[in-house]
This record gives sequence, C-alpha cells and structure tokens, in this order.
Amino acid sequence: MKTAYRIALGIVGNHDDALELSQESFYLAYRNIKMLKADRSFFPWFYQILRNVCFSHLRKRRRNREMAMGGESHGEMIAAEGDWFSPEAVIDRDEKKDAVWKAIGKLRQIHREVIVLWHFQDMSYDEIAGVLYCSKGTVMSRLHHGRKNLKKIMSKGGLLL
Repeated sequence: MKTAYRIALGIVGNHDDALELSQESFYLAYRNIKMLKADRSFFPWFYQILRNVCFSHLRKRRRNREMAMGGESHGEMIAAEGDWFSPEAVIDRDEKKDAVWKAIGKLRQIHREVIVLWHFQDMSYDEIAGVLYCSKGTVMSRLHHGRKNLKKIMSKGGLLL
C-alpha cells in the first residue's frame, strides 16, 4: 500500500488525492484480478492500473481548473514534510519543495513518471522498464529528457536551486 501511495503522490502531488487514488487502484485490481495472466507478475499489472487512474485524475483536474480559470492553467503540486530547525528554514524548504513539485507537474506524463519511479521510488532502469513495458534504453532516454526539461522549467521560473 505504501508503494502505491508514494507512486500516486509522485504523479498527482497531493496527499489526499494520492491516498484516494491508490485505494481506488487496489479496488479496481481486486475487481479485475481475473484479467491478470498467470505468467505475469502482479506489480507491473497493478502499476498500469494505478498510473491510468492517476493520469485520468490529472486530466479531469486540469479540465476542471481550466474551466474555472477561463482556460488558463498552472501547476498545483504540493509536497509535505516535517519541521526542521528554524521557522525560516522550514518555510524556505517548503517553498523549494513546492517549486520542484510544480515543475515536475509541468512535465509530460512519460517524463514525470520515470522521474518519480527513479528518484522517489528508487527503482532500477530494469524495474521501471518492467512496469512501463518498454526497453531499458527508453527508460534511460525518458529520464534524461525529463531531467533536462525539469531543469529548463525550473530555470525559466527562476527556481534553480
């Protein structure tokens, strides 16, 4: 459950949504377990359900936000962590984390998901390739381009840390 929650949090960037989406994914997996082929591992199959649920949620959220804002869109990623030293340091760290999550939220989905799996789930290239059903080279390429685009997004916003 923790892994599913963390992956969902990395994709959607919101604690409450991540909790709800990971639970919804487990429910969908339970209802559709008969579709899992005997020769396939559970996690890659489950990951596809989880990512589809998360990306569907993001599409709905983006449409709702665009309608509410008259067509304008901006990222809304939130990262949460405990207190650390002085209040000023906490505020500074929180602002930096928010900036990073906002920048990650602006990435294309294929880049966002490999960054989340590599950096936040500590998965290897081979593990990521297994859950995404692509080659190791594709994972490496997406990670490279995702990092490159993340750096551009952060530097445009004056957010380079």
